[in-house]
Amino acid sequence: MIASALTVWEHALDAAPLDPSSHRAMAEAKRMHGDELSALAHTIAAETLEAYAVGAKHRSANGLCDVATGYFMKGDYETAARWYRLVLMIEPDLASAYQNLAAIHSYAGRIAEAKSCRERAYQIQRIFIEHAGDPVRRVLILSVGRTSGNVPCETLLPTTTCCRIKYVIDYASDEEDGQLPAFDLVFNAIGEPDVATSLAPRLERFMARCERFVLNPPFAVARTQRHRLTALLGDLDDVVVAPCIRSETLPCSRALLAESLARGRVEFPVLARPAATHGGEGLVRCETFEALEACMRISHGVHYLTSFYDYRSTDGYYRKYRIIFIDREPFAYHLAVSQHWMVHYFVAGMEESPWKVEEERRFLEDARPVLGGRAMKAIAAIGRRLDLDYGGIDFALLPDGRVLVFEANATMLVHRERDSGPLAYKNSHIQHIVDAFEQLLVRRSALST
Repeated sequence: MIASALTVWEHALDAAPLDPSSHRAMAEAKRMHGDELSALAHTIAAETLEAYAVGAKHRSANGLCDVATGYFMKGDYETAARWYRLVLMIEPDLASAYQNLAAIHSYAGRIAEAKSCRERAYQIQRIFIEHAGDPVRRVLILSVGRTSGNVPCETLLPTTTCCRIKYVIDYASDEEDGQLPAFDLVFNAIGEPDVATSLAPRLERFMARCERFVLNPPFAVARTQRHRLTALLGDLDDVVVAPCIRSETLPCSRALLAESLARGRVEFPVLARPAATHGGEGLVRCETFEALEACMRISHGVHYLTSFYDYRSTDGYYRKYRIIFIDREPFAYHLAVSQHWMVHYFVAGMEESPWKVEEERRFLEDARPVLGGRAMKAIAAIGRRLDLDYGGIDFALLPDGRVLVFEANATMLVHRERDSGPLAYKNSHIQHIVDAFEQLLVRRSALST
């Protein structure tokens, strides 16, 4: 009986999604079905639609947007998308709804739809302000509508201490630079060097008129492109950077491809990676020219081609370390141990392996005995050479004690773990990173006044 009522009202809402009485009826059916969350969502929808129907003075779709965002944060993207679409039926210029719809389409691989929603969002709005309570500073965050890398603004710039003014600069005109809300300093969150390089003229114009201190200036980010790391870091003692070239297109002949690889001293096996990607997205290990050409045809566009360096430890496992640099100083963040050469923390089985957890714990508590003085000295030198206010390095420790650099740049993810989870021991070390960044903000804010 209840199931049939749900079906009836689902059809009714498909036909008339803006009918408040249907939402109230659906709320009652969901409540009888024991689904209190959905019942609340439909009740909020009914109240919102009723307010719009009578032209209430303080009508707003914010409550309904919060419903959609709640489902979005839970990972129920299909339900979230349905609610966001309803929000946009009554408030078609709500940029945040388009933003999250873009993310939902992107997760589902609907690239064209994601791009369309992003463009719509940032045509409507370029400035997004977030704060809680009485923050001590106002930080302008330079951002872009497309991917800008895994820069953890939410972790580094909590709204309790920072009023975050996100500025989507690639959609903004130069004139808008002079119309921004007041801010104390700038954090350039465009950490992806390929994006930073492509936006160089626009960012230079912003920098020329900006009178506040800028953390992670764009020129410092741009020089961390993968194919430029050898020139940037390769002369440091005990640092190994695998040869890498940037290929704009697939060469029209194998001879030209071979010539490009030889000129860059790139040898097989070759790691082919689409530009501006992270987390192993699109990364393929190619053993032959045939495999490399096939990979570059399938994932067309700009690629980085890097010599594969076998960095396996003597026990047969691959280890990838991450160290974060705050104002050039190193802080251990994580260690992932895997039997596969492409090491990523979330698939390395860390939580299921007590010995891996214990090894990571030792690294976080004191990296020097784990890595050795030779490697620590090399890492400190890398931090100084990067010259970033916020950045990091993913690397392996070679058997002879040298550091093999995978990537070193500003797009390094840092996030807290669940307090009740098996990785909660990491949170105190993450707090050290956050505290160090807060002290950096204090120092840089003083320079801006």
